[in-house]
Amino acid sequence: MKSTNYVETVENLVDSIKGILTSAGLGGEAGEYKLVTQSFLYKFLNDKFLYEAKKEDANNDYQHLMDMSDDDYEMLQMTLGTDTADIKREDLIESIFNKQNTDNFSEIFDETLNDIAIDNNDLFSVETAGNSQVRLFDAHLIADNVQDGSQKNHVARELIKLLSSTKFDSSIFDEGFDFFSTIFEYMIQDYNKNGGGNYAEYYTPRTIAKIIADILVGKDSPENVKVYDPAAGSGTLLMNLANKIGVDKCTVYSQDISQKSSNLLRLNLILNNLSHSIHNIVQGNTILNNKHPEKMDYIVSNPPFKVDFSDWRDQVESIPNASEIYFAGVPKIPNKKKNSMAIYELFIQHIIYSLADDGKAAVVVPTGFLTAQSGIDKKIRKHLVDNSMIDTVVSMPSNVFANTGTNVSVIFFNKSKEDDQVQLIDASKLGTKVKENGNQRTVLSQEDIDKIVKTAVEKKDVDDFSITVSLKDVKDKNYSFSAGQYFPVKIEYVELTQDEFDKKMEDYQKNLDSLFSQGNTLGKDIQKMVSSLKFENKN
Repeated sequence: MKSTNYVETVENLVDSIKGILTSAGLGGEAGEYKLVTQSFLYKFLNDKFLYEAKKEDANNDYQHLMDMSDDDYEMLQMTLGTDTADIKREDLIESIFNKQNTDNFSEIFDETLNDIAIDNNDLFSVETAGNSQVRLFDAHLIADNVQDGSQKNHVARELIKLLSSTKFDSSIFDEGFDFFSTIFEYMIQDYNKNGGGNYAEYYTPRTIAKIIADILVGKDSPENVKVYDPAAGSGTLLMNLANKIGVDKCTVYSQDISQKSSNLLRLNLILNNLSHSIHNIVQGNTILNNKHPEKMDYIVSNPPFKVDFSDWRDQVESIPNASEIYFAGVPKIPNKKKNSMAIYELFIQHIIYSLADDGKAAVVVPTGFLTAQSGIDKKIRKHLVDNSMIDTVVSMPSNVFANTGTNVSVIFFNKSKEDDQVQLIDASKLGTKVKENGNQRTVLSQEDIDKIVKTAVEKKDVDDFSITVSLKDVKDKNYSFSAGQYFPVKIEYVELTQDEFDKKMEDYQKNLDSLFSQGNTLGKDIQKMVSSLKFENKN
């Protein structure tokens, strides 16, 4: 069975789950994404458990597990450890399928998920900034999200039939990051839009996330490192970075104010063999209550750009070490357009402060950040230059993010940078314009991606695309990070014969004579019109 078939199987499962919910009147409802993602996650964990059990002993099919003694089954669970979820035999999908004709089946379905959540609380729970825990599954998934009592058992039965009949080939669990990132993106594509209230979840396209990871890691071979995103969303940047480094060579840390984002990130970690990092996911306000005070080796972030945080803005200045963390300042509260407060400025400063002495970071910023000549933006750029941290700046094409029309760039900085060179890349002209869901989007080809990454990693200068300048050059240009301001002006010299030169001069003269003649005619017409104007008394 080939990978493309795996993708088709999983996508069909997701579509079928959505179809069941739509038929029950739940399509587009607030809880739909919970029913979709948690049903899929139950299926994934169930089949992963069976897969790991068979790896341990080829005889461990469902019936063999049911025939085991309690002691042998408990020993198997202990042997599997954290490679999979801990699932009781009565909570396996096939066991629940056999109970579907029970009158209170929706309650049995809910109790099953609740049971798995409790049994795996230590491994799979997400912490909040208030030190409470968000469990793997909702305690009453069907009961709370299917309001029509007559539909509860029907939805639960249809879901368990579907989960039982869909067969994942065991090889699916040997698939790599590219497969599961595709599946994750497909599953959440309808649920990752503005779900964080004021904090719209800025979903980072996989192509951009891969470019960022490839440039940030470059030629390094890091091991045992901490990777962090203080505004993680559903975790696309973190997953790409962890995959580039190696999921067994890094530990993931994250925080995001959105509960939905944190739940999606947990799902992403489970799919990508990063369950060991789930206890480092925090749901809460990073700026006011940072739960990861340790210094990080790699930081990636695509933070929200503009958000109304006026109701807690003054609290930022009161947190411990505020003046050290927010060295460039905290945005003022405007009299109007409070929703345009530049919260990304806080995140950039937080990232600089959170970086280890030899750490590296990449942050998505609005392109206007690169050239602003006053305020916090300018102070941050000055800090990055004066402390020899800024390394590479990539200006991306417009509309490269489908859900924001803001032009974006990515700044890369390195706290242990040894040279005084800065690479500026203008990739704004790359890509192909396409229409997607009624919006125009720029799509980068593999050739475009390779060009950006290779140019950055190899520190190449390419005409009208990239240029390497000194920190002094940047200071002399008022700390501008815009590549276009540093490209040399080109003057083309063309060899002409005397006859060719005379002909060009003759053409220029004729053109000028024509323009002057038109100007004289126009001038006379205007004079004539002005002289014909008369005063008219309407009294």
